[in-house]
Amino acid sequence: MCRSIQPLHNYDPPSGADEIRAAALQYVRKISGMTRPSAVNQPAFDRAVEAVAAATRDLLEGLVATTPPHDRTAERQRARARWERRQAPRGIVPAAPPP
Repeated sequence: MCRSIQPLHNYDPPSGADEIRAAALQYVRKISGMTRPSAVNQPAFDRAVEAVAAATRDLLEGLVATTPPHDRTAERQRARARWERRQAPRGIVPAAPPP
C-alpha cells in the first residue's frame, strides 16, 4: 500500500485523532488518485476522509492487544535504519534524523 501510512495499533501513547486523520487522508488520496481534489470533488473527498477516519477509530477501539505496546521512538529509529540500509547501495548519504 502506501509507505506513508503508519501502523496505529498498540502504541504507547495511543494513536491520536491527528494520526488517524492523516492515515485516512493518505488512504483516500491513494485510492482516489488525487492529492488535491477540484472544488466540485472536495465535498465527496472530505466525506470519504471523515468516514475512513471514523472506521479507523472504531477499529482501533475494538482491537485487543496481545503484546506490550510498541515505543514510537524506537519504531521510528528502526524504520530509519531500514531506510538507510536500502539507500546505502545507491550511494545516498542520509541526512541527520529529525529531532
